[in-house]
Amino acid sequence: MNRSGQSVAALLKYYKLQADQVLVVHDELDFNPGVVKLKKDGGHAGHNGLRDIIAHLNTKDFYRLRLGIGRPPAGKVVADFVLSVPSKQEADLLDGAIKTGLSFVPQMVVGEIDAAMNKINI
Repeated sequence: MNRSGQSVAALLKYYKLQADQVLVVHDELDFNPGVVKLKKDGGHAGHNGLRDIIAHLNTKDFYRLRLGIGRPPAGKVVADFVLSVPSKQEADLLDGAIKTGLSFVPQMVVGEIDAAMNKINI
């Protein structure tokens, strides 16, 4: 994930797509487990994968489907937390968030991203 920018840039070039036609799905520390939000544009907020995508595309102008994973407990290294196995309760919340996100993909693919955003971000 941390070096995904090269792959994303290669896909855009191969399929002749613009950055605003891309949906990046990623974990979000700033949301509790199970929360899902859709947005366009923005910074990387310390997320190394987003940082690499932004660097390779030379723009922030793409969509992000953000799946909340919550913050690590005090004293735990973020990388270790992100790569650890979630608890059963957190895993169930994450599964629900993924299902919610996936349910909006058909709407996004046909260009109804604003409508999807309005429904997801309530």
